[in-house]
Amino acid sequence: MASMEENFPRGGTQKKPSEGKAPRQPIEQDNLFDTPYEEGSQKRKRIQEDKGKQKKFKAEKKEAIKANAKDFELLTVEALSEGMLLLGCVKESNDFELMVSLPNGLTGFVQVTHICDAYSKMLNEQVATEELLEDLNSLSDLYPPGMLVRCSVTSMGKTMDGHQSIKLSINPKDVNKALNTTALRSGMLLSGLVSSVEDHGYLIDIGVSGAKAFLPLQKSQSYIKSANKGAELKIGQYLNCLIEEVKNNGRIVRLSISQSEVAAAIATEEQNWTLSNLLPGLVVKAQVQKVTPYGIALSFLSSFTGIVDFMHLDPKKAGNYSQSQTIKACILSVHPTSKAVRLTLRQVFLQPGSVLGQLASSRIGMVVGESVVKSFHAKTGAIFELDDGTLAFARLKHLSDTKKSFKPGTFKTGSKHRCRIIDYSLMDELALLSLKRRIIAAPFLRYQDICPGHVVEGKVLALKPLGMQVKVTDHIRGLVPHLHLADVLLKKPEKKYSVGREVKCRVLISNPEEKKLILTLKKTLVTSKFPVLTSYKAAKPGLITHGFIVCAREFGCIVKFYNDVKGLVPKSELSSEPIPSPEKVFYKGQVVKVIVLKCEPEQEKLLLSFKLMSRPVSEDRGEQIPKKNREMVDVKVLRKKDNGLKVSILSDNVSAHLPTMHLSDHVVNCKLLYHWLQEGDILHRVMCLSDKGGHITLCRKPALISAVQEEQVVRSFSEIQPGMQLAGYVRNIMSYGVFVEFPFGLAGLAPKAAMSDKFVTDTKDHFVVGQTVVANVTSMDEEKQRILLCLKLSEVGSEDPDTESFSLLSQCFEEMKEIRGIMSRRNHSKVAQNLCGLIPGQKLELVVQEVRGNGSAFFIGSRVAGLTVTATRYHVGGWEFLSCLVAGQKARVLVLHVDALKSAVHVSLREELLSLKAKRLMENSQHPAVVQHVAEEFAIASLVKTGQLTAIPVASHFNDTFRFDSEKLKVGQAVSVTLKTMLMGDHGVLLAVQGPAKKRALIRSRKESETVEEGVAAVRHSLCLGDVVKGTVKSVRPTYVTVAIDDKLTGSIHTSQILDDVPIGTFPTSRLKAGQKVTARVIGGRDMKTHRTVIFSHLLLSLPSVNSDLKGDGSTALSPEGDNPSERLRPYKAGQTVTCFVKKYNTIKTWLEVEITPEIRGRVLQLLLSLNPKVLKHPEKSFKNGQALSATVTGTDASETNLCLSLTGVHSLVEGTITLGTITKVTPHVGLTIALPFGKIGKASIFHLSDSFAEQPLENFSIGKLVRCCVLSNEDNKIEISLRQSRTNPKSKNKVEDPEITCVEDVREGQLVRGYVKSVKQLGVFCGPMSHKLWHSQHLEYSWFSVLFPLETCRSVSNKESHVELSLLPEDTGKPSILPESLGLPRCDTDEGKEETEEFKKLKAKRKRRVSKGEQVCACRGPRLGWVVVLSRGAEMHSPASDALASARLASITPLWCSIVPEVFQSDTASCSHPFPCPLQRKKQTKKEQEQEKQRVEKELSKLEAALMDPNRQPQTADDFDRLVLSNPSSSILWLQYMAFHLQATEIEKARVVAERALKTISFREEQEKLNVWVALLNLENMYGTEETLMKVFERAVQYNEPLKVFQHLADIYASSEKYQQADDLYNTMLKRFRQEKSVWLKYATFLLKRGQVEATHRLLERALKGLPDKEHVDVISKFAQLEFHFGDPEHAKAIFESTLSSYPKRTDVWSIYIDMMIKHGSQKEVRDIFERVIHLSLAAKRMKFFFKRYLDYEKKYGTSETIQAVKVAALEYVESKSSLAES
Repeated sequence: MASMEENFPRGGTQKKPSEGKAPRQPIEQDNLFDTPYEEGSQKRKRIQEDKGKQKKFKAEKKEAIKANAKDFELLTVEALSEGMLLLGCVKESNDFELMVSLPNGLTGFVQVTHICDAYSKMLNEQVATEELLEDLNSLSDLYPPGMLVRCSVTSMGKTMDGHQSIKLSINPKDVNKALNTTALRSGMLLSGLVSSVEDHGYLIDIGVSGAKAFLPLQKSQSYIKSANKGAELKIGQYLNCLIEEVKNNGRIVRLSISQSEVAAAIATEEQNWTLSNLLPGLVVKAQVQKVTPYGIALSFLSSFTGIVDFMHLDPKKAGNYSQSQTIKACILSVHPTSKAVRLTLRQVFLQPGSVLGQLASSRIGMVVGESVVKSFHAKTGAIFELDDGTLAFARLKHLSDTKKSFKPGTFKTGSKHRCRIIDYSLMDELALLSLKRRIIAAPFLRYQDICPGHVVEGKVLALKPLGMQVKVTDHIRGLVPHLHLADVLLKKPEKKYSVGREVKCRVLISNPEEKKLILTLKKTLVTSKFPVLTSYKAAKPGLITHGFIVCAREFGCIVKFYNDVKGLVPKSELSSEPIPSPEKVFYKGQVVKVIVLKCEPEQEKLLLSFKLMSRPVSEDRGEQIPKKNREMVDVKVLRKKDNGLKVSILSDNVSAHLPTMHLSDHVVNCKLLYHWLQEGDILHRVMCLSDKGGHITLCRKPALISAVQEEQVVRSFSEIQPGMQLAGYVRNIMSYGVFVEFPFGLAGLAPKAAMSDKFVTDTKDHFVVGQTVVANVTSMDEEKQRILLCLKLSEVGSEDPDTESFSLLSQCFEEMKEIRGIMSRRNHSKVAQNLCGLIPGQKLELVVQEVRGNGSAFFIGSRVAGLTVTATRYHVGGWEFLSCLVAGQKARVLVLHVDALKSAVHVSLREELLSLKAKRLMENSQHPAVVQHVAEEFAIASLVKTGQLTAIPVASHFNDTFRFDSEKLKVGQAVSVTLKTMLMGDHGVLLAVQGPAKKRALIRSRKESETVEEGVAAVRHSLCLGDVVKGTVKSVRPTYVTVAIDDKLTGSIHTSQILDDVPIGTFPTSRLKAGQKVTARVIGGRDMKTHRTVIFSHLLLSLPSVNSDLKGDGSTALSPEGDNPSERLRPYKAGQTVTCFVKKYNTIKTWLEVEITPEIRGRVLQLLLSLNPKVLKHPEKSFKNGQALSATVTGTDASETNLCLSLTGVHSLVEGTITLGTITKVTPHVGLTIALPFGKIGKASIFHLSDSFAEQPLENFSIGKLVRCCVLSNEDNKIEISLRQSRTNPKSKNKVEDPEITCVEDVREGQLVRGYVKSVKQLGVFCGPMSHKLWHSQHLEYSWFSVLFPLETCRSVSNKESHVELSLLPEDTGKPSILPESLGLPRCDTDEGKEETEEFKKLKAKRKRRVSKGEQVCACRGPRLGWVVVLSRGAEMHSPASDALASARLASITPLWCSIVPEVFQSDTASCSHPFPCPLQRKKQTKKEQEQEKQRVEKELSKLEAALMDPNRQPQTADDFDRLVLSNPSSSILWLQYMAFHLQATEIEKARVVAERALKTISFREEQEKLNVWVALLNLENMYGTEETLMKVFERAVQYNEPLKVFQHLADIYASSEKYQQADDLYNTMLKRFRQEKSVWLKYATFLLKRGQVEATHRLLERALKGLPDKEHVDVISKFAQLEFHFGDPEHAKAIFESTLSSYPKRTDVWSIYIDMMIKHGSQKEVRDIFERVIHLSLAAKRMKFFFKRYLDYEKKYGTSETIQAVKVAALEYVESKSSLAES
């Protein structure tokens, strides 16, 4: 730089200071800028010029200059202290910490836990749940390099290498801890981190206690678009926040992060900054106080001073600073104790929020041959100018190799030196240099400098289980995996490599981002001269190179190279000779020479061959496998492996593998046998389990051997049948189930739900790999050769569990006997001999070694040398006996259990065990016993009467492996045992099984830490039932009062025991107050876990239900837990009235929980809470905790532990009962289906919906509405109800317009009535309403059409015949006639009509004989509302032809009747009879008339047949649909119409049957047609079925269709039926299963946006971009933005488009979509701005033509002539510019 001479002076003469100013003095030995040689020359000149100066004055000036130099010293690690505030810059970031560049070349680290509280909370949540949180972003995403941050020093320390380490925090609570709410002012610039994302903005953590900082959304938009690339702010993101407004004394702060406002922020005096709360990063206006060669002293904010060192002067203004000059400065650091402030004048820091630039990575590590010294500073270092003109700094320690070799004189200004750039200081904008020769000569300086394939040298640092650590340089470490320590696998690498040894390695993998270096020491690889293969692109066919084998299997070998490149050598390319078993010939880690055959770099596929290398010969090539599989053999142990034994089959001398878990059926014995077996041991009766490719696996499990020998096995899939029980072993355990393998290689899956009768939380808790199990075959898939199994004990358990459990126990002890025999042969092992000599029940004299604080004791003795002998506190005898035991004391103990695996012996000192009482015992006799020790497979118990030890099995079956803690046996627990052996034998114990389960369940389990005395006695007291006690009220709760009787005993008064007569609606517990003295009577006791409680009554009353004896021996005898709940509920009968007390309202289950007595609880279902629907809307507001209510008992719940109650007085649905119901279905033209209490369903016809008939009777009813209804009848579980107010509220005085007609007596002659048309016949029109009983007998499945009829007059009423005739004549109704005369219908008042009436009476008796009872009513397809009266109760048959004719004629009565589908009458009426006698009788016809009538009928029938053959005719009956589907069986539309036909008649089951028929009938090639039926079936189950039936259909649909389509259809069904939670869960499942399908992400986004969940959609987009391939990102982002335009926030959508187009400006498809969206949703100005941007892009001419054309079309549609012309001009300019370019 040009001004460097002034900025960094080299000495020489100085001008005399002007008068009034302190003269500058020369710099002496402490001068950082000058060398000693320069000092001397200056001194001589100064002596010549100032000979008259006094020596005293010179000395004072020297001291002042020294002080100045000290004041401006650079920051060092030693100068830092905890709490110091610094401005830093993010240098690197990884998952766990930030590397921060600090001023003066220092570096600090911010741990991930020192970001902010919200971020730490999310980290803890992720660790606790062990699931990745979507909202938790990594530090590398939040903190890019170059970001300026404010830091606080938290600690200073040293690393393992001895380097200084600075720990920092950017948590606002640490940085801004000096601020409080009163100090906050508008205009302050603070650092904050996002702590929460809200709907309208963000909550920011600024670290000020009591202050809530909020960043509005609009104040963040500019920052998000420009600096955050359009992405929303994330929790933990660092922000420079400007305070815009302070409210409520600093408790509420509104912030802004606008870059322009932040960049212009300046700290002022009005903001009341103090030295205690001054923050780094603040920009201030300062005045220069003093200019020195070392830096500048400044004053700012009127009273503060600070310094600027020479590294932070503005390079452009260096040397131009003068005293009193006003400049801008930025605070760099504030010392917490001295309050020293350092500032910087560099321009980049004077605009807060700026991002610092970095040095090109290629420059770091570069060696500069000649760097020129610009200035030298004796105590800090030197400034150099590099070859490219940039400045660099070298610290003092980097100027020479050692302190002794350092010569300051060599660093004169202008001298040249060879150096190396080792780093770059972001905060100082200087490269850091080193002149050390070893650093300059080092081949590698950073991890980035090392590439895969490089040969490096290093020193061994440490040997660890993963491998060997190697030190390559001071700052580079590498790892040599265990596999790469040598060409062969080393068992003891420590013998070959020692710490500090120099080694030569080759780099396998280099990962600079994670600072990982993987090395190899395989000599062949290190010294290989072949090319190094580091990428798939470099693998050219024919290339020969070295690699190493990582896997050898039946298909071939996988060979790995450098940089994780790997390829496959197929079996055919392994050798010129066939190799049947590659795993025997090749081994993992073997170095091989390969040739590349083929490579596909895009797919990362590499095909190799070994055929150019010499093939190693396997030792086992000549072995022969056993001739007969599954035969029994004897084997000899060759050696132990990690997962089993390598053995030799004695008969054939063939090696084989015997897995550890196949040594026994018992897991414990497997481990014991593996532990004690040694090389040379012989094992008998071993079965050959499998032989795959010459690899023989053996098995010694008795259960499997027995199954094979008894032929209880299957050899092929075809032999398997459902229901078979097979013995096998667990092959693999997955999260969704267990895979079980059987002899002969077949395997099946036991799903999680079929693993156990208990709930399976984690599959690994139930079984272990290799464990013996018995499985029941449940189903098979022959096509996929899959077997489903069940391992539940209820399915595979034995009928005699005692016999089976005893068999397992006997087998376990026999194998333990065999193990003791093996141990006895270990003569060289003293431990083994001592273990063999000990058996349970043996008494020993031992010496106490130690008594520990937990109460356990350890013993030693000659007979237990080398063993750990322990007695728990329980077996010592409790705390009272511990004081008697001291170290060195002799003690007599009884052996309980010998653990040969851990060499441990468990003993007891209890007297009842040591004093054995001999008594003759009988086989199968039952005895009480106490558990003394619990092992893994069995427990040791002692008989109470004799003290003899017995072993009882823990499990009753192979599959009985899991128990809850409450089910596990515990030491001290009392059990009942049944003896199975009378003699102890070699085991030392009797063998027994546990007694009946019912008895065992009643025995209380006790913790091992409890003594027997602790378990037997509870709280010692002398209270008995009925005792009167006095106490003090401790606390009052809504349903009970706690009373202190004495210091140790407390009691509880239930709210039901406070008053004799409880007034309904009151709160009894409110009568008592805390501290009040009360007198009460004991009525019972309860044993609690935390304390002991007695229940007593305040009014000296006892409850009959808890009347039991409470003995006065000081123990509570009554235990409600032991009572049978159903017995307590038996006295309560349905209909009984009780007083109950509100406990709470369960909003999830929608019932009210109440208490009747302390032990009896009840529930009131929602519909039984009140008869007022308003109460049910908010029940929790109407019923308060502790409130007394009067209720009616309706029964008990399913578990028989709670009473079911009613607050409405309803306990059964009998005729006349008034209750509430919920509408579940509205059937047009029919009525309502209503859910009633007690799970019943009722039907309400349209005649019973209101007291006033209406044109649209169902208009005011909707599904889910609560209605008040009255039961009309309840017969055969078919309930008819009425919603008429006259029935539901009899006391109501409202006028009844249409009274209910229940019998003929309710009608009188001449009365005008209204009703709905019921049917149309030749005889006339039949109308309703009728009595509900008649409706019930007339099959209510007919639908009714509601149209208003004119008035009708009742002509006559016949009580005798239950017959009513109506009239529609105008003279009777007073209204115009609705029957036109053109029809030619006979009038009843004409002669013809009278004659027919007379003849009808004569024929009535004859016709009655031919009428069968209960004939179906022939109804038209809809009732028509009119004034009507019931005609008749009789039933008469009519000819089909006449009925059809009547229907056809009546169909033309009025245009309205023409819409009642004439086909209905033509098809339905032909086959149905009429329930009413014909009122008209035809007169006698002549033969000619009869013939004409016959021809007319034939014509009508012909018309009917023609109608049936009409292809356009709509089907109306099931037969019609059957004909249609037979003609077109693969049409899903017909099948769906068939289903809809049944659903209209509420025949759900028939609709299901039709769907199943369709699925079987439609051809399998018609995939879409079948899918349509599946979707319809899903819809049906969703509307009318249960969740369980829906899931079953869904699972089947997924199996038979493309799963994605089925998932999407079900999600749409859920969404359309407003089951949003189920839809959300299903979408999350789809995202896991179809992660790569972008359509799933888009449908989920649409679903969320339609529900208004905008923030969730934004998070979903982030997840989608992580889950989908990169090539789909732009398309997905574009689609999300379109969805935002349609359903979400258009502004956010625009931000997404802008962000995408900034990254992909040439994506014309995205531009086109953006333009379309903006035309629909944006303003004209915004659209024109986008067009202007597009037409100025550099795109192909064809694309530009497309956009110009669109722009012109837009202007023609929305613009003016001027704008159209402007577009044409722009297009012309574009063409001319292209033409000129082409010409040039």
